[in-house]
Amino acid sequence: MLLRPMYERAFSRGLLDVLIRAGLIAALVIFCFEIFSPFLHLMLWSVILAITLYPLQRKLRTRLGNRDGRTATLIIFVAIVILMVPVYLLGTSITESVEKSLDVVKEGKVRIPSPSESVASWPLIGKRLYGFWLQAATDLTGLAQKLAPQLKDFSLGLLGKLANAGLGFLMFIAALIIAGILMAFGESGHRSAIKIASRIFSSGRGPQITRLCTATIRAVAQGVIGIAFIQMLLVGVGFVLIGLPGAGLLALAVLLLGIMQLPATLITVPAIAYVFATEGATVGTIVFAVYVFIAGLADNVLKPLLLGRGVDVPMPVVLIGALGGMVTGGIIGLFIGPVALAVGYQLFWQWVEQQPQGDEPEVPTQV
Repeated sequence: MLLRPMYERAFSRGLLDVLIRAGLIAALVIFCFEIFSPFLHLMLWSVILAITLYPLQRKLRTRLGNRDGRTATLIIFVAIVILMVPVYLLGTSITESVEKSLDVVKEGKVRIPSPSESVASWPLIGKRLYGFWLQAATDLTGLAQKLAPQLKDFSLGLLGKLANAGLGFLMFIAALIIAGILMAFGESGHRSAIKIASRIFSSGRGPQITRLCTATIRAVAQGVIGIAFIQMLLVGVGFVLIGLPGAGLLALAVLLLGIMQLPATLITVPAIAYVFATEGATVGTIVFAVYVFIAGLADNVLKPLLLGRGVDVPMPVVLIGALGGMVTGGIIGLFIGPVALAVGYQLFWQWVEQQPQGDEPEVPTQV
């Protein structure tokens, strides 16, 4: 009878020790996460870029004396130079658009045609739209003063979005630099990834999980983000050469549509229509229309070449990842979201398919 209370006291003491250790470990993990969380998106982006660009480093390394540091530096330098071209065009386009808008407002050249009386008969919004349009055509200054608070809020919001885009670009440059450092230690990083995966899953499945995650990251980064970037460059060159107003912003819109798996024709077709409406049908406009229309469809050719090399990632997963990432992380999340969700999707189905022997559920052949 005396052994039972002693056993219960020893069990309680052991359980208390386990709980204290678990609590201390949990507190340490939470504290470390709070310290690391400001750099989470930056490091994720760096790892994605390093994994995506590492095959290129392996090809160039032998030609540069097998020096990983020199090869990684060269790749990152060229990538930054290439990236600066569309950014410069975007900044120039925004500056020119703002200057032209200010000149038009200062010179009083804004002319809005009067609305047709049939607009008032439109259901639901006809009368309000007719009144608003009529006031804009007859008393634009008074309407601007009336809408001044809303215009101020809109302007501040637009400036905030532009500031976030600029911050995202700076973070991308920083992520490229960190990715270069990671690529310089690519072999040791690969071994570390296998050790971590083997510790989390099992020693036998560690290399398999590492290969799956690597293939998924490269497939989505090249097949979604890479294709969208190439398409932006192709379409943006046509916009700049024809002198389209806001060419940089329209090229950026093509990039965003490409990442969200939406057709670039949503931008290219209205741009072609605008060019024909303003400049008419000439040899230059016809060549522009053909080139831009084909460039807007380039993803249909590039996707089979770059996307899904041994990795099956459904497009809805990529779309949800892009939209969800943009909502939670802004411009940075728009790039990281599809990759992260695709990796999670592949790991989930890998876990589902790796069931113990004898536990496979019976799948009915007919519903």
